[in-house]
Amino acid sequence: MKVEKGLLYTKDHEWVKVEGEEAYIGLADYAQHNLGDIVYVELPDVGDEVEAEEELASVESVKAAAEIFAPISGEVVEANEDLDDDPALLNADPYANWIVKVSIKDKAELDGLMDDKAYEEFLAEEA
Repeated sequence: MKVEKGLLYTKDHEWVKVEGEEAYIGLADYAQHNLGDIVYVELPDVGDEVEAEEELASVESVKAAAEIFAPISGEVVEANEDLDDDPALLNADPYANWIVKVSIKDKAELDGLMDDKAYEEFLAEEA
């Protein structure tokens, strides 16, 4: 499984890329690989308030449906509408194809996420 350097990760296999006061959130390679071919993504609306560990979006694949949980709290400032037309972008490159961008409500929540090295160790334990 590919683990992108410089990102933060959750135990639910979401990634976070912080840029100033905002963060991109996406699905880690491990998650998209286990889901199989993704055929649908349900995105939140711009302006939605999200709370850490609550449902942020959902994806459906040929194997299963899965919820994507918010790694951090904030307001959705952008949703990746390219996924409406082509949800398989998450399979093609899950790190280039983010799901949402949120304004960060509490930067302290980032401390609860794993860096890439810790996530690689976590994945090794999962295997």
